[in-house]
Amino acid sequence: MDLGVLLPSLIPSSQSVYVLVFYFVYLAVAGEILPGKVIRGVVLSDGSQLRYRCNGLFALTLLVAILGISAKLGLVSPLVVADRGLELLSATFILCVLVTLVLYITGRSSSDKGSSLKPHVSGNLVHDWWFGIQLNPQFLSIDLKFFFVRAGMMGWLLINLSILAKSVQDGSMSQSMILYQIFCALYILDYFVHEEYMTSTWDIIAERLGFMLVFGDLLWIPFTFSIQGWWLLHNKVELTVPAIVANCFVFLIGYMVFRGANKQKHIFKKNPKTPIWGKPPVVVGGKLLASGYWGIARHCNYLGDLMLALSFSLPCGISSPVPYFYPIYLLILLIWRERRDEERCAEKYKEIWAEYLRLVPYRILPYVY
Repeated sequence: MDLGVLLPSLIPSSQSVYVLVFYFVYLAVAGEILPGKVIRGVVLSDGSQLRYRCNGLFALTLLVAILGISAKLGLVSPLVVADRGLELLSATFILCVLVTLVLYITGRSSSDKGSSLKPHVSGNLVHDWWFGIQLNPQFLSIDLKFFFVRAGMMGWLLINLSILAKSVQDGSMSQSMILYQIFCALYILDYFVHEEYMTSTWDIIAERLGFMLVFGDLLWIPFTFSIQGWWLLHNKVELTVPAIVANCFVFLIGYMVFRGANKQKHIFKKNPKTPIWGKPPVVVGGKLLASGYWGIARHCNYLGDLMLALSFSLPCGISSPVPYFYPIYLLILLIWRERRDEERCAEKYKEIWAEYLRLVPYRILPYVY
């Protein structure tokens, strides 16, 4: 790769800054004024509950419509992201650093005693900046953690749509590109259809907001999860009919496991007595669900997520490892996260956790791991 070309393309232009400003201002305004189901979050340690307006699908649909009409009228180029991808990446990285520095400073100076804003300071600057100090910091009443993950998921789709427009213009459209675009679009749209389920995930209820989450949401999700699209833009892959059928099968099974497991967990947290697969749930110690997908493996949702990630890469064929960066990274991340989660659960639930391990011996993949 020619560094003489690469390095200048990483320098943010005024246009890339304008794109980011428009994007985040739109999300902030749309998130506050568009109608949507208001969900109460989980009960925090101090008994409080945050409220989340789940209007992400409405906001995304409206944004795509606005951008589509603007492109039709010649007001904006649909290729602006595809043509300025590296600029936007570096601008987003700078934004992540600035945001997390502000979060660190405001967190350190906070005297709030509530669960959401109480500062957790270890004394290690790097640790506190990386993992965060406050659980649910807000800006102008906007919950930043929920806002950032929404921005990342929408950004992923917008990057893909710009890549799609670029492939149409270049005449490089292929079955592989279409398959990749369909799978990602379905996954992202499904996320926003079930956006309320995000309110009961570990990231929302337990992780503090620091560079790790901000970088992961704003940069890692949209820019690395779309690597397959960038790769297909420059590499044409012809798939056989059996390969397409197998790819669809992997996607559908992955979706069924991923969505089914997360739905069961969300419903259980709202009402622990709700039947699962037509039967009363098996609950260990009154706290840990051991029924449905959660009776098959302790982190079965991770298995579904891995299968979905693999389905996004399979349209690229097997000629290069580059398009498989996402599923390989996700495998490493989820094993690390699963180990970390189990250590926390063992410490928190003690004897209850030991009984749960006896009932559900497998971590992610039944009979294998």
